[in-house]
Amino acid sequence: MALRRKLPPLTALTSFEAAARLASFTKAASELGVTQAAISRQIHLLEELLGFPLFVRLHRKIELTEKGKTLATAAQDAFDLIAASVLEVTKEDHVTELTIAASVGFSHFWLLPRISEFSKRHPEISLRIVSQDTMPNIESSDLDMAIRFGSGMWSDGMAEMLFEDEIFPICSPDFANAAGNIENISDLIGHPLISNATDDPTWTGWSEFLAAFSVEMPKKTLGLRCSFYTEAIYAALNGQGIALGWRHLVEDLLLQGRLVRVTEATVKTRNAYFVVIPKRRRQTEAARHFLSWLSEMSYRPFNGAKSLSETSDHRG
Repeated sequence: MALRRKLPPLTALTSFEAAARLASFTKAASELGVTQAAISRQIHLLEELLGFPLFVRLHRKIELTEKGKTLATAAQDAFDLIAASVLEVTKEDHVTELTIAASVGFSHFWLLPRISEFSKRHPEISLRIVSQDTMPNIESSDLDMAIRFGSGMWSDGMAEMLFEDEIFPICSPDFANAAGNIENISDLIGHPLISNATDDPTWTGWSEFLAAFSVEMPKKTLGLRCSFYTEAIYAALNGQGIALGWRHLVEDLLLQGRLVRVTEATVKTRNAYFVVIPKRRRQTEAARHFLSWLSEMSYRPFNGAKSLSETSDHRG
């Protein structure tokens, strides 16, 4: 009872959390289905109860005070935890679903071709794969886990490394036959180079790859520029030029003979693929099964690839 007396009214706290998250009394009122005046009254009540202001009221906008920011963070974390717990305990007992997020390229080329093996082992687990290159906050979503490429340092979850990767030029067999022998890395810039747009600073493109071998990327090059990595790989499959292959994403296509390596030159990525799980959510048995399967399917870190940070002996 002592703890309960120290808690503010839930209605006031709910109104405050919505207004803080949306930075608007009007938007909070719309989300909660009440009037703006009702939101304003609840927050005023909360401020009187606490004895300090939570917002600075400016012309046509509001801003959290320092104490308001502290309370907003705590309230949002608490509501996220409650929502996740409610979702877990209200799931039907006979239905076990896992929701997994991954980039479009990873889902398309690595996860989906292998996922049937997990389903055969665990037919009682229903899987939902969310493919998107912009990863949501795993704590405030309904995701059970996410597979990400990066440093492994994310504030919204605990990361466990799956595997590192390496990058090398690839093309279709027909394009390779027409292009002839490419002996040096510098010879690549005379051929159509397929690239893709990305805002990801961890992504290695042609400029970074060539620079690892002391070759400067020309300002103007031949080749397609695609919006997504999947498009770049399909362009390479169709003989449009040379793309950069991330080994774990294109390995199946290489084994099938649909793509071939252009040279033996390779660059090791600075970062790696990680599986990320929420920090404040209880791990289910289904999640543990999937993590075990991922670990089994993952390759051990490979050796012999050139690192982007190495600068000596950059011969192709």
